[in-house]
Amino acid sequence: MAKKKTNLSAYKAAEIPSGAGMKIAIVVSEWNPEITEALFDAAYETLLANGCKEKNILRVNVPGSFELPAGAQLVAESKKPDAVICLGCVIQGETRHFDFICDAVANGLVQLSLKYNKPFIFGVLTPNNMEQARARAGGKHGNKGVEAAVTALKMVALSKSLS
Repeated sequence: MAKKKTNLSAYKAAEIPSGAGMKIAIVVSEWNPEITEALFDAAYETLLANGCKEKNILRVNVPGSFELPAGAQLVAESKKPDAVICLGCVIQGETRHFDFICDAVANGLVQLSLKYNKPFIFGVLTPNNMEQARARAGGKHGNKGVEAAVTALKMVALSKSLS
């Protein structure tokens, strides 16, 4: 567990593999669009800034975070990307609904990663409130969309280096 709060967007360019030739899909939840659109914009710009071509970045929308694994599987099967970034925001409420959604999405993406032997990136914010979500979608803690894109680039590069 991190001991200090860090900026999620703080990466050195030398630490990020080139995305040249990589095909990346980004599946975006339409729920909490203020947050998910900010996450998408940051992920998209990070991929472009690190060598991915616009034509090799595919966006797919799903209604909510619960649908991220199903949307990710559909895009993986039909478009054959090197990685799938899943972006969403589930804000803690007064019921256990939050727990069920977050657990289902995380487990679904792990299962997909293992089934397809490719990275399915968990770029889902799980804050207690909207203020915390904003802080992680371009606010004082940077943008989790950047982290998700960097993770995808690193995992694709790792996969290619081992094959």
